[in-house]
Amino acid sequence: MDWRTVRFDWNRARAFLVTAEEGSLSAAARALGMAQPTLSRQVDALEQELDVLLFDRVGRRLVLTEAGLDLLEHARTMGEAANRLSLAASGASQNLEGSVVITASDVFSAHLLPPVLAELRRTHPGIDVELVATNDARDLLRREADIALRNFRPSHPDLVAKKLGDMGGRLYATPSYLDAIGRPAAPADFAGADFIGFDRTEAFIDHLRPLGFELSQRNFPFVCENLLVSWSFVKEGLGIGVMSDVVGDADPDVERACPDLAPMVFPVWLVSHRELHTSRRVRVVFDLLAERIAAACA
Repeated sequence: MDWRTVRFDWNRARAFLVTAEEGSLSAAARALGMAQPTLSRQVDALEQELDVLLFDRVGRRLVLTEAGLDLLEHARTMGEAANRLSLAASGASQNLEGSVVITASDVFSAHLLPPVLAELRRTHPGIDVELVATNDARDLLRREADIALRNFRPSHPDLVAKKLGDMGGRLYATPSYLDAIGRPAAPADFAGADFIGFDRTEAFIDHLRPLGFELSQRNFPFVCENLLVSWSFVKEGLGIGVMSDVVGDADPDVERACPDLAPMVFPVWLVSHRELHTSRRVRVVFDLLAERIAAACA
């Protein structure tokens, strides 16, 4: 290969790729952790180096030109290769100092991970943890996180997954709220109760219906996609909500709303990229999480 023919800065190609995928300079600058004017200058410089117009400026929006669309796939190939190189280098690292990014649900992040991370800090103070608390599945293949706690088994062959066990979800409410609705004993008796919903309320209703609950959207006066906020509504006495029994049974402000009801069982998986799994630093965090969260599941 004649490297003299490559006359552009690869960092500027990255700036172009992220801007195209994020859809705006501001979003791309946030994704790359740089100032927007710096990113804009990199994209402009790449256009000059390649002697092509990559974006049309339409108001405040950036729209890929035909040339930009043609070059985007090549830039994506470069980005994927760079990602594989980074993964391989990270996986080969035996350094116990540095950053590890963990992603988990908001409930796991708030209630299960703090004591584990405190132990990690005591035993390996050189490891810094960035915790991405979200109910959305972050893309480990694109390095959006190094380790993920999930409630489903990943299918991609490049991901290493370990099932830590099962947890049970149960219905909870404050004693005062249950007193106010007459402490119903059977699922059919909850038809007039208020429930705290989340972003998939219909799925929640469908799941409870075979158990004998006859609910509709009218039973959900409050809906929030953040489970920690929903849980605060439950603890305020606004209705009945679902929570992992590991969390709910340990909270003195609530009790099981239907104690004899079988739990809603969900699996807990710990996942990392196969390349990163060989990194000493990532493996230390992975193994500690596996041991402590498995104990919580048990």
